[in-house]
Amino acid sequence: MIDLNADLGEGFGRWALTDDEALLSVVTSANVACGFHAGDPSIMRRVCELAARRGVRIGAQVSYRDLAGFGRRAMDVPADELADEVAYQIGALEVFARAAGSRVSYVKPHGALYNRTVHDADQAAAVVAGVRLAVPAGALPVLGLPGSLLLTAAAAAGLTPVPEAFADRAYTAAGTLVPRGEPGAVVHDPDAVVERAVRMAAEGAVTAADGSRVAVAARSLCLHGDTPGAAGLALRVRRALDAAGVRVEAFA
Repeated sequence: MIDLNADLGEGFGRWALTDDEALLSVVTSANVACGFHAGDPSIMRRVCELAARRGVRIGAQVSYRDLAGFGRRAMDVPADELADEVAYQIGALEVFARAAGSRVSYVKPHGALYNRTVHDADQAAAVVAGVRLAVPAGALPVLGLPGSLLLTAAAAAGLTPVPEAFADRAYTAAGTLVPRGEPGAVVHDPDAVVERAVRMAAEGAVTAADGSRVAVAARSLCLHGDTPGAAGLALRVRRALDAAGVRVEAFA
């Protein structure tokens, strides 16, 4: 059983990067950009309406405040400030989710923040503090890399940690993602992406960049929305999972 998530709403004004409507016909969870790395109020509202109409759960994809760098540049943000900014992004998306008859169901960091919280305890704790600030009486699940300090902090705070895998990203032998600035960090061959997705879901494993076998105990599988032909590739992945007997279902 695996959840399929995709990064959606990654545009700004007249500029659009993701084919939101097509991806929402395939995935079970939508990571909606909350305005800090991409997205604006109108895009957030539209994606929430589309997701609610299709029965896809809505997640807040929170980021460092970095529109120019698409949230992929390393930044040093004080922990208390980062917690406030995470809460701010979740709260903004919640307005549009509720207006659409749905709600924010989980949180996932984006880009540089996602990777930073794998090994930085202070930034990981700040993200969790932001989640708790936004929903003090609730316990939103948090998506992150298996073994990351983010998931450890989430569990310690009473939040549900959801381990996640990436079919189109290269892995190191340690189970972390190869940095995007390095050659081969992104897997471009559609056949390879489909094969890796099925293996991750069915076997809980992936072949690392050095050829070693790495365990990937994931409950959710990310399909990047900014990949060329993302919607068609996502459909291929879902059909391959179905054929392999893997049930595609949102995490609890």
